[in-house]
Amino acid sequence: MSNARADLLVEIGTEELPPKALSSLMQSFATSIDSQLTDARLEHGEVVPYASPRRLAVLVRDVATAQPNREVEAKGPPVKVAFDDDGNAKPAATAFAKKCGVDVADLQRISTDKGEWLAFTATEKGQAAEALLIPMVEHALAQLPIPRRMRWGASDAEFVRPVHWVVLMLGDNVVDGEIMGHRCGNQTRGHRFMSDGEITITDPASYESLLEEKGSVVADFGKRRDQIILEVVSAAKNAGGTIRADEGLFDEVAALTEWPVAMTGHFDDEFLSLPQEAITASLTGHQRYFPIEDKSGDLMSAFVVVANLASKDPDKVRDGNERVIRPRLADAAFFWETDRKQSLADRVSALDKVVYQKGLGSLQEKSNRTAGLCEFLARELDVSEDYAVRAATLAKCDLITGMVGEFPELQGVMGRYYAAADGEPGEVAEAIGEQYLPRFAGDAVPASLAGQLLSLADKLDTLAGIFALGRKPSGNKDPFGLRRAALGVVRILIECNLEVGLRTAIEAAVKLQPVDGIDTDEVVDSLDEFIGSRLRGFYTERPEISAEIFDAVDNSRDRRTMPLPDFDQRIEAVRAFASMAEAESLAAANKRISNILQKADAPSQGDINTSLLTEQAEIQLYDALDKALGDVEPLQQGREYARVLTRLAQLREPVDRFFDEVMVMAEDENVKLNRLSLLSRLREPFHSVADISRLSAARN
Repeated sequence: MSNARADLLVEIGTEELPPKALSSLMQSFATSIDSQLTDARLEHGEVVPYASPRRLAVLVRDVATAQPNREVEAKGPPVKVAFDDDGNAKPAATAFAKKCGVDVADLQRISTDKGEWLAFTATEKGQAAEALLIPMVEHALAQLPIPRRMRWGASDAEFVRPVHWVVLMLGDNVVDGEIMGHRCGNQTRGHRFMSDGEITITDPASYESLLEEKGSVVADFGKRRDQIILEVVSAAKNAGGTIRADEGLFDEVAALTEWPVAMTGHFDDEFLSLPQEAITASLTGHQRYFPIEDKSGDLMSAFVVVANLASKDPDKVRDGNERVIRPRLADAAFFWETDRKQSLADRVSALDKVVYQKGLGSLQEKSNRTAGLCEFLARELDVSEDYAVRAATLAKCDLITGMVGEFPELQGVMGRYYAAADGEPGEVAEAIGEQYLPRFAGDAVPASLAGQLLSLADKLDTLAGIFALGRKPSGNKDPFGLRRAALGVVRILIECNLEVGLRTAIEAAVKLQPVDGIDTDEVVDSLDEFIGSRLRGFYTERPEISAEIFDAVDNSRDRRTMPLPDFDQRIEAVRAFASMAEAESLAAANKRISNILQKADAPSQGDINTSLLTEQAEIQLYDALDKALGDVEPLQQGREYARVLTRLAQLREPVDRFFDEVMVMAEDENVKLNRLSLLSRLREPFHSVADISRLSAARN
């Protein structure tokens, strides 16, 4: 068997690829090539992905040039079917031998628990890697996460962008074949403006350095991104400030450039009177510029642009980018001035002409439902609803302003500015600005009470409405962002310490929906289960919270009345209890108690007759439990659940002794019922916090 190895290079050259998808396309392509090589039994070394606006590529080091040979055993018919009583071959034996390409005499026999069978072991010769590579690449391309593919020219090939060249090499050999309508070759192309003609690749290992030196292309996405960060941060520092941008902008700019060069530009100071978010949206959203802020966090009239070439006249490039951003900022200034000529309150009636969702009415109707929910939540919390209800009435009005029409990502943000400009109370303006929080995992929850009520009501109304329409998420499809909304509901209730029963709030939201003919209870149940699954994920994604800990609390939860802050305190208490030495024994005891009470023929609750306590172990348990109950009652009322369980953990010794020495199901019926009542009373203080027996599920 040959031990020959060679580097593999695949490059698909295209027109400019979608920048926001480039990183995921790169990783998916490399992962697929890697897994297919493994599945094909082609040993290999490191897999290095590359991507730039005009290419997807993968370099795989030390790929075996051929599959190893392997022994393949074919199983034939049973011996008793293959031969007659005299040992002569029957048709079944001769047919199997013919299939294997040998004589009957060359067949083997294997013994199994079901008898003796004919078999034949052959050596399967491994295929050359070159014969396997083109189907692998085609499969990897077909599996890329591309929502919509295109065809170009007269070709039947489909891809996210037109393909212009393909490189496929194993060592210094070009793999013979065709991919995406192009013959595989060893010639790549460099930067669209900074390189001349095609570049011949002599061996895969030189691909990256060759492109950089002769093609003016930094092919390594991560290296290019790091270079952009370094240059952008340095340019901002030289301008006297720091960058204001999220990580996604660095990824996007890395996906737009092959030879990044950062430089600083400026705009007129007069634009600094605009809301800073509007300036940032103009710079980042349209142009992918990096805003610069000063030491106090205020925007400066400067930005960093990353050009996709090293210009011989950088001042012209800078001037061109400055000329581009001026009309963008001028548009923002126009919208800012024009929008403020009409107050948010004056726009409310216009919301009735905008459809929110077919079957759920207009934006004004949604606003009215949200306001009603704010009122309900405020009553439940015994707080004033005025600010939240007013904010709910105005919350969607900025959707019909010019600024939000131009920059949809500023919805809510501009509402806050416009409300403040209209003279609305600060609490109302703040709530409008917080209505969409949290927008994503890790985002902040609303800080103001009115904002918390508004955001919670808005999300509950969205969830209830879409569920009432029967359009809940399925699989990976969630076009309305309901999973995100449900997690937002969970986080707001817990992190903002809102003492509202989740199911109660769901019922209120569902009852407000304008959908005829729905089974309200069914919708409530379905939505409660859906949000409950987000609640489970919220906890179990934390490594310190096991599924058993969550189930222990959830199993004892009254979904209608238990507020999630209470639930959260119980989770933390059970987490602490689970790490105690007594936890395993007491969890097992609670499991045993539950089983005994469930199987008992007689009622398990009742007063305990102390005169029937005759065994020393049951007397000891009764006394210890009586004292513990007196200690934990005030702790339970104060929701000091961790202290409740810590105190109950002291019952381990008398509980263990009771089960070692006492027969619960005594022959005397009165004694048996008395002991069942004792066990029922023992379980009650544990169960008032959580179903501790669930902690033993993983051990039993």
